Amino acid sequence: MNKVTLEIKFLGGTREVGRTALLVKTDNTAILLDYGVMMGRPPGFPMHVARKDLDALLLTHCHLDHSGGLPIFFIQDKLPLYSTGPTLELLQVLIKDFIHLSGYYLPFEYLELRYMMDNSVTVNYGDEYKVGDISFSFVNAGHIPGSAQILLEAEDKRLLFTGDYNSSPTRLLSPAFADYGDLDAMIIETTYANEDHPDRKQLEKEFIEDVNHVVESGGTVLVPAFSIGRSQEIACILAAHHFEHPVAIDGMARKANRIIMDFPAFVQDSQLTMNALHGAVWVEGWRDRRRISKKPGVIISPAGMLQGGPAAFYIARVGKQATNSIFLVSYQIPGTPGHELLETGKCTIDGKLRKTKAQVKHFDFSSHSGARQLKESIGNLSSTPKVFAVHGDEKNCERIAKWTKKKVGFEAFAPKAGDTFTI
Repeated sequence: MNKVTLEIKFLGGTREVGRTALLVKTDNTAILLDYGVMMGRPPGFPMHVARKDLDALLLTHCHLDHSGGLPIFFIQDKLPLYSTGPTLELLQVLIKDFIHLSGYYLPFEYLELRYMMDNSVTVNYGDEYKVGDISFSFVNAGHIPGSAQILLEAEDKRLLFTGDYNSSPTRLLSPAFADYGDLDAMIIETTYANEDHPDRKQLEKEFIEDVNHVVESGGTVLVPAFSIGRSQEIACILAAHHFEHPVAIDGMARKANRIIMDFPAFVQDSQLTMNALHGAVWVEGWRDRRRISKKPGVIISPAGMLQGGPAAFYIARVGKQATNSIFLVSYQIPGTPGHELLETGKCTIDGKLRKTKAQVKHFDFSSHSGARQLKESIGNLSSTPKVFAVHGDEKNCERIAKWTKKKVGFEAFAPKAGDTFTI
C-alpha cells in the first residue's frame, strides 16, 4: 500500500506581506489555506487555482491579506469554507467594505459574498474535521479574536500553518496554542523576524501614564487603531488600569465590538472586555464626533494608519491643539499617512497636507510574534519538521530560514510563489 504524501504549493504571501495562499494536496484531496489580496488599486491576487480542483477552503482569520480573494470561488457551485464563528462574522463585514471601496477592480460582487457565507462551516478550537483523506483542526493563534493556526494530517503526515500568530498574552487575547506534537512541516509567519517587541506590562504602564497626563491636563488623545483587535485591546487596557475619563469608539470598530461581544469564549477575560466596551461611548454620527473632539478624553478610531475612516476627521480637529496627543498603536507602513505623521509631524489626508501641533507618539502593541518568539516556536518543537518561512519581506523570510538551518538543524526554506514541496 502506497503511503500518503502531502504536497504544498505556495500561491502567495511568499517573501512579501499580503495575498497569503497555500494549496495542500494528497492524491485524492485538495484544500486551500487562506486566499488573500495585496491591497492596492487594483488589488493583487495570489496565483490562480481552479475552483473545480478544490475540495474545501480553510481560513485562519478575517484580515483581507488572508481572506480578500475568497469570494472568487463562489461564482458557481458549492465549496465549504471552514473557519471560527468570530472570523466568519468579521469576514462578512470586511469583505462588504472591500467590495464597497474596490468593487470596480474585483472579479466578484455581493452575491458571491452571500454564497460564500451560505457555504461556511463554523469550527471550534481543538475539534477535528475531515475532508477526503485530510483531517484538520483549528487552534488559537492569539492574533485577533477568532484567529487560528491550522493543523492538518494525512495518514502519518502532519503539517502546521501558523497564519498570523502571537505567542504572548495581551489584555484581549490568550497566547497562541503551542502544544503541536510531532510535525513533518511547519509554515511560519516572519513579519517581525528582525525585531523584538517591548515588554507588554511596561508598554501598558507607559501608555496609561502618557494618556492620563494628557487628559488630566485638559487634552484629548486620539488613538488611531485597527478596527478588529487593536481597538478592543486599547479599550481593555484603559479599563484594566481603571482609567476614569471618557473613552469613545468610532468607525468600523463599533461593528467589530458587537461581533466580539457575541463570542466571549474567544477573548481572554470576557468580563474585562464587556466592561471595557460597554463603558465606552460608541460614536453615532457627526454631531458626536464634533462634540467628543472638543472634550478631554480618549478617542479610539480606525483607520490605524490614517488611510481613511473617522480618524482622518479627528486628525484635523485634535491635531490643531498642542495640548492634545495622537498615539499611534498600530504598525505604520512606509508611505501611509500614519508613517508620514510619525516621521514628519505632517500627513496628507484626502489630498490635503495637515500639520499637527499635537504630540505624536508610537506604542508597539503588536499582534504578531517578535523575533525571539518566532525562534522559540521553532526551537521548542519536539520533532524535526521542514520549516517554511512566509508572510514577511524577503529578508525576514530568508533570515528565519537561515537561522533555522544554522541554529536548529532543520531543513528550512524561504519559498517563492509557485514553489511546490512534497512532505
